[in-house]
Amino acid sequence: MPTATPPDPAAPARSVARRYWTGRVDSRGKWRIDPASRTEMKPPGEELAALRAGLGRAAGTVPAMWPFYTSPVDGRVTSELEAEHAALALYGLHQQSQSRPMHQHGISLGRALRTLHRSERFGQEAVDRRVAAAVSATSVPALVYRLRGLTAQLRTVEQPLDYDRLLLDLQRWKHPGSRGGVRRDWGLGYHGWRSPDQSSDEERPTPSGG
Repeated sequence: MPTATPPDPAAPARSVARRYWTGRVDSRGKWRIDPASRTEMKPPGEELAALRAGLGRAAGTVPAMWPFYTSPVDGRVTSELEAEHAALALYGLHQQSQSRPMHQHGISLGRALRTLHRSERFGQEAVDRRVAAAVSATSVPALVYRLRGLTAQLRTVEQPLDYDRLLLDLQRWKHPGSRGGVRRDWGLGYHGWRSPDQSSDEERPTPSGG
Protein backbone atom coordinates (compact mmCIF):
# COMPACT_ATOMS: atom_id res chain seq x y z
CA MET A 1 0.00 0.00 0.00
CA PRO A 2 1.55 3.37 -0.94
CA THR A 3 2.44 5.58 1.98
CA ALA A 4 0.67 8.88 2.55
CA THR A 5 2.43 12.01 1.38
CA PRO A 6 2.49 15.01 3.74
CA PRO A 7 1.09 18.30 2.42
CA ASP A 8 3.63 20.59 0.77
CA PRO A 9 3.39 24.06 2.37
CA ALA A 10 5.11 25.58 -0.66
CA ALA A 11 2.65 24.12 -3.14
CA PRO A 12 0.40 26.62 -4.96
CA ALA A 13 -3.10 27.05 -3.58
CA ARG A 14 -5.88 25.18 -5.35
CA SER A 15 -9.63 25.41 -5.19
CA VAL A 16 -11.13 23.19 -2.51
CA ALA A 17 -13.60 20.62 -3.77
CA ARG A 18 -17.09 20.52 -2.33
CA ARG A 19 -17.02 17.54 -0.01
CA TYR A 20 -19.86 15.03 0.20
CA TRP A 21 -21.48 16.69 3.21
CA THR A 22 -21.22 20.26 1.90
CA GLY A 23 -22.80 19.09 -1.33
CA ARG A 24 -25.91 18.32 0.70
CA VAL A 25 -25.80 20.82 3.57
CA ASP A 26 -25.58 24.59 3.14
CA SER A 27 -23.58 27.07 5.22
CA ARG A 28 -26.55 27.58 7.57
CA GLY A 29 -26.64 23.91 8.49
CA LYS A 30 -29.78 23.22 6.45
CA TRP A 31 -30.33 20.64 3.74
CA ARG A 32 -29.76 21.97 0.25
CA ILE A 33 -32.76 21.86 -2.06
CA ASP A 34 -32.56 19.92 -5.30
CA PRO A 35 -33.39 22.45 -8.05
CA ALA A 36 -35.17 19.86 -10.17
CA SER A 37 -37.32 18.06 -7.61
CA ARG A 38 -37.45 20.89 -5.02
CA THR A 39 -36.83 18.32 -2.29
CA GLU A 40 -34.22 18.26 0.45
CA MET A 41 -30.96 16.63 -0.61
CA LYS A 42 -30.76 14.18 2.28
CA PRO A 43 -28.20 11.40 1.74
CA PRO A 44 -29.78 8.13 0.60
CA GLY A 45 -29.43 5.30 3.08
CA GLU A 46 -27.41 3.22 0.62
CA GLU A 47 -24.84 6.00 0.26
CA LEU A 48 -24.44 6.33 4.02
CA ALA A 49 -24.02 2.55 4.21
CA ALA A 50 -21.28 2.77 1.58
CA LEU A 51 -19.52 5.42 3.65
CA ARG A 52 -19.77 3.36 6.83
CA ALA A 53 -18.15 0.47 4.98
CA GLY A 54 -14.94 2.48 5.16
CA LEU A 55 -14.74 2.23 8.95
CA GLY A 56 -11.63 0.26 9.84
CA ARG A 57 -10.54 0.09 6.19
CA ALA A 58 -7.68 1.87 4.45
CA ALA A 59 -8.33 4.70 2.01
CA GLY A 60 -8.83 3.46 -1.53
CA THR A 61 -9.66 -0.13 -0.56
CA VAL A 62 -13.47 0.20 -0.47
CA PRO A 63 -14.81 0.47 -4.04
CA ALA A 64 -18.23 1.64 -2.83
CA MET A 65 -16.58 4.80 -1.49
CA TRP A 66 -14.67 5.74 -4.63
CA PRO A 67 -17.48 7.89 -6.14
CA PHE A 68 -17.51 10.07 -3.01
CA TYR A 69 -13.80 10.95 -2.87
CA THR A 70 -12.95 14.51 -3.91
CA SER A 71 -9.27 14.64 -2.92
CA PRO A 72 -6.87 14.87 -5.89
CA VAL A 73 -4.76 11.77 -6.44
CA ASP A 74 -1.90 10.96 -8.77
CA GLY A 75 -1.18 7.31 -8.17
CA ARG A 76 -0.64 7.93 -4.46
CA VAL A 77 -2.62 7.75 -1.26
CA THR A 78 -2.12 11.24 0.12
CA SER A 79 -2.68 12.39 3.67
CA GLU A 80 -5.65 14.40 2.38
CA LEU A 81 -7.25 11.29 0.88
CA GLU A 82 -6.65 9.35 4.09
CA ALA A 83 -8.30 12.12 6.09
CA GLU A 84 -11.23 12.42 3.68
CA HIS A 85 -11.79 8.65 3.79
CA ALA A 86 -11.87 8.71 7.60
CA ALA A 87 -14.18 11.75 7.72
CA LEU A 88 -16.56 10.20 5.18
CA ALA A 89 -16.74 6.97 7.17
CA LEU A 90 -17.46 8.82 10.42
CA TYR A 91 -20.04 11.02 8.68
CA GLY A 92 -21.80 7.91 7.37
CA LEU A 93 -22.06 6.69 10.96
CA HIS A 94 -23.07 10.09 12.35
CA GLN A 95 -25.78 10.84 9.77
CA GLN A 96 -27.34 7.35 9.90
CA SER A 97 -31.10 7.51 10.63
CA GLN A 98 -30.93 11.26 11.31
CA SER A 99 -33.41 13.65 9.72
CA ARG A 100 -31.39 16.80 10.46
CA PRO A 101 -27.90 17.43 9.07
CA MET A 102 -25.04 16.21 11.25
CA HIS A 103 -22.62 18.52 9.44
CA GLN A 104 -22.73 22.10 10.67
CA HIS A 105 -20.13 24.72 9.89
CA GLY A 106 -18.18 26.15 12.82
CA ILE A 107 -18.72 23.41 15.42
CA SER A 108 -15.37 21.84 16.23
CA LEU A 109 -15.07 18.30 17.49
CA GLY A 110 -14.11 19.63 20.91
CA ARG A 111 -17.26 21.76 21.15
CA ALA A 112 -19.46 18.92 19.96
CA LEU A 113 -17.96 16.59 22.55
CA ARG A 114 -18.48 19.20 25.26
CA THR A 115 -22.19 19.16 24.45
CA LEU A 116 -22.12 15.38 24.66
CA HIS A 117 -20.37 15.61 28.04
CA ARG A 118 -23.07 17.94 29.36
CA SER A 119 -25.96 15.86 28.06
CA GLU A 120 -27.92 13.60 30.37
CA ARG A 121 -27.68 10.58 28.09
CA PHE A 122 -24.17 9.40 29.06
CA GLY A 123 -22.09 9.56 32.21
CA GLN A 124 -19.68 12.48 32.21
CA GLU A 125 -16.79 10.42 33.56
CA ALA A 126 -17.35 7.80 30.87
CA VAL A 127 -17.29 10.48 28.17
CA ASP A 128 -14.14 11.97 29.70
CA ARG A 129 -12.44 8.57 29.50
CA ARG A 130 -13.42 8.09 25.87
CA VAL A 131 -12.22 11.55 24.91
CA ALA A 132 -8.93 11.06 26.75
CA ALA A 133 -8.40 7.74 24.98
CA ALA A 134 -9.12 9.32 21.59
CA VAL A 135 -6.70 12.22 21.95
CA SER A 136 -3.94 9.86 23.11
CA ALA A 137 -3.99 8.07 19.74
CA THR A 138 -0.75 8.33 17.77
CA SER A 139 -2.10 7.44 14.33
CA VAL A 140 -5.13 8.35 12.25
CA PRO A 141 -6.51 4.76 12.18
CA ALA A 142 -6.25 4.52 15.99
CA LEU A 143 -7.88 7.93 16.38
CA VAL A 144 -10.76 7.07 14.04
CA TYR A 145 -11.30 3.74 15.81
CA ARG A 146 -11.64 5.58 19.14
CA LEU A 147 -13.87 8.27 17.64
CA ARG A 148 -16.39 5.71 16.38
CA GLY A 149 -18.04 5.26 19.76
CA LEU A 150 -18.07 9.00 20.44
CA THR A 151 -19.58 9.66 17.01
CA ALA A 152 -22.36 7.17 17.70
CA GLN A 153 -23.05 8.98 20.97
CA LEU A 154 -23.09 12.35 19.18
CA ARG A 155 -25.68 10.86 16.83
CA THR A 156 -27.77 9.77 19.82
CA VAL A 157 -27.91 13.33 21.21
CA GLU A 158 -28.33 14.76 17.66
CA GLN A 159 -25.23 16.93 18.01
CA PRO A 160 -23.67 17.94 14.67
CA LEU A 161 -20.09 19.00 14.00
CA ASP A 162 -18.08 20.62 11.22
CA TYR A 163 -16.82 17.81 8.98
CA ASP A 164 -14.71 20.14 6.84
CA ARG A 165 -12.84 21.08 9.98
CA LEU A 166 -12.63 17.48 11.16
CA LEU A 167 -11.11 16.46 7.83
CA LEU A 168 -8.38 19.09 8.22
CA ASP A 169 -7.79 18.00 11.81
CA LEU A 170 -7.42 14.38 10.72
CA GLN A 171 -4.97 15.41 8.02
CA ARG A 172 -2.90 17.31 10.59
CA TRP A 173 -3.08 14.36 13.01
CA LYS A 174 -1.14 12.27 10.50
CA HIS A 175 1.98 14.34 11.17
CA PRO A 176 3.47 14.38 14.70
CA GLY A 177 4.58 17.99 14.35
CA SER A 178 1.01 19.26 13.98
CA ARG A 179 -0.78 16.68 16.14
CA GLY A 180 -0.20 18.66 19.33
CA GLY A 181 -1.96 21.69 17.87
CA VAL A 182 -5.03 19.63 17.00
CA ARG A 183 -5.04 18.10 20.47
CA ARG A 184 -4.81 21.57 22.02
CA ASP A 185 -7.65 22.92 19.87
CA TRP A 186 -9.89 20.00 20.79
CA GLY A 187 -9.00 20.37 24.45
CA LEU A 188 -9.84 24.07 24.46
CA GLY A 189 -13.17 23.30 22.80
CA TYR A 190 -13.95 20.48 25.20
CA HIS A 191 -12.98 22.27 28.40
CA GLY A 192 -13.61 25.88 27.29
CA TRP A 193 -15.52 27.96 29.83
CA ARG A 194 -18.81 29.62 28.94
CA SER A 195 -21.69 30.70 31.06
CA PRO A 196 -24.53 28.13 30.92
CA ASP A 197 -26.79 30.48 28.95
CA GLN A 198 -24.10 31.39 26.42
CA SER A 199 -23.03 27.78 26.02
CA SER A 200 -26.53 26.50 25.39
CA ASP A 201 -27.27 29.29 22.91
CA GLU A 202 -24.07 28.77 20.91
CA GLU A 203 -24.04 24.98 20.86
CA ARG A 204 -27.70 24.21 20.27
CA PRO A 205 -28.00 22.60 16.80
CA THR A 206 -29.60 24.82 14.19
CA PRO A 207 -33.04 23.44 13.23
CA SER A 208 -32.94 22.03 9.72
CA GLY A 209 -36.51 22.88 8.92
CA GLY A 210 -38.74 20.96 6.56
